Amino acid sequence: MRPARLSVVTATAAVVALTVVTGCAEKSDTKAGDGAVQVIAKDTSCEVSKKEFPAGHVELAIENKGSKVTEVYLLFPDDRIVTERENIGPGTKAKVTAEVKAGTYEIACKPGMKGDGIRQKVTVTGGRTATRSPEMDAAVAAYRKYVQEQADETLPKVKVFTDAVRAGNIEAAKKAYAPSRIGWERTEPVAESFGDIDPKVDVRADGLEPGQKWTGWHRLEKELWQDKKLGKDATVLADTLDKDLLDWQKRVGRAEITPTSMANGAKELLDEVASGKVTGEEERYSHTDLVDFKANVEGAQESYELLKPVAKKNDPALVTELDKQFAALNKLLDQYRDGADSYEFTSYEKVGKEQRKELSDGVNALAEPLSKLAAAVVK
Repeated sequence: MRPARLSVVTATAAVVALTVVTGCAEKSDTKAGDGAVQVIAKDTSCEVSKKEFPAGHVELAIENKGSKVTEVYLLFPDDRIVTERENIGPGTKAKVTAEVKAGTYEIACKPGMKGDGIRQKVTVTGGRTATRSPEMDAAVAAYRKYVQEQADETLPKVKVFTDAVRAGNIEAAKKAYAPSRIGWERTEPVAESFGDIDPKVDVRADGLEPGQKWTGWHRLEKELWQDKKLGKDATVLADTLDKDLLDWQKRVGRAEITPTSMANGAKELLDEVASGKVTGEEERYSHTDLVDFKANVEGAQESYELLKPVAKKNDPALVTELDKQFAALNKLLDQYRDGADSYEFTSYEKVGKEQRKELSDGVNALAEPLSKLAAAVVK
């Protein structure tokens, strides 16, 4: 679920966890690379240095000059996401590299990480196209297969959960809840790229837009753990979740996947951990945050491992650091796991402040080098 869905109460606390992740935040004296499209995000404006630029590998050099944490998107005309960088803190910079074809797009800045954002239309002209090596093509093909497999494997697990809800079996539904989310959490950036599915299945109450009906996993999570009873519309909610996730499964095969979107998606998954799992916001009723945490890390690592042969040729030092930090973070998570292959994790309400800080530090240590993966892949 998008980090934008932070409650007002916890937003300040979340910024602490995000401090390193947000600007993998470069310092203000860092200069944008030659040819980069500079994006100045403010509280009331989104300034773009170029409204027209050539196709190929495009770098967005983003600076947040506003007072709110922001996110910046490059969007297709139908609001599908080409690339994004979330959780950019005030006064910080970030870079994101994307493979972009000729066409019309929009760049959107979202101060406060809410709503449709402040948008600028841009045109990507023909001419050069991004070149890909056979290794890059192989990575994309393998990742596309992985994403489809995760969607295919999720549906029967979700049905176990929704069948229990329909039967009114609260304990069985609780047991099936976290496992039903693992495939989604591993591949969430691809699911979010469609724009309309995530708000239906993975939104929290504080992330609802005006007039939006609350549906999906977290609505049922609240009923199961906080309300301790299933409401009169629980069966409809279960049916709707099945339907929306079937839509996701059918559309995954048509997702736009590129080497840079894989790399950026890995970074987005670490942002998801920093903004929702480490803070305890994601699973605030069930406290199954560590299951999501592990799935996010697994998804990020899958993207990285597939891109690793290319990255190792271009930036071997980065690969060495990423190997080290993935291993360290997985070791931290294993402390809370009931066996090496188990997805039974300690309830997050039992994880103390110092332990949460240790997990946050591990995420930040990985997020910083991971933010450089896309650039390394296209060197």
